[in-house]
Amino acid sequence: MKNFIKVKENFVCENCGEKVVGDGYTDHCPRCLFGKHVDGEIPGDRVSECGGLMKPIKSTYKSGYFKIFYKCTKCRHKFWVREGEGDEREKLISLLDK
Repeated sequence: MKNFIKVKENFVCENCGEKVVGDGYTDHCPRCLFGKHVDGEIPGDRVSECGGLMKPIKSTYKSGYFKIFYKCTKCRHKFWVREGEGDEREKLISLLDK
């Protein structure tokens, strides 16, 4: 990823309340897949002032891993991220081809 900034942070998911232990690449909850809009153009930069919840809309599976498509519930920003370690497989599968 171009200019990716590794940020190791723990957080409590604002959607489901899961306590998430970050590994420096964690950008969403592995249980419900929701994230928070904290980054700007560069993953890890933490410059977004939006702070809205990033809702998982759909997923794709290619080359051995899932990608998740997100849409911010506040500002409507959209983007794709790669699945995280420990992500709920059933949830990823349920989002396929939506």
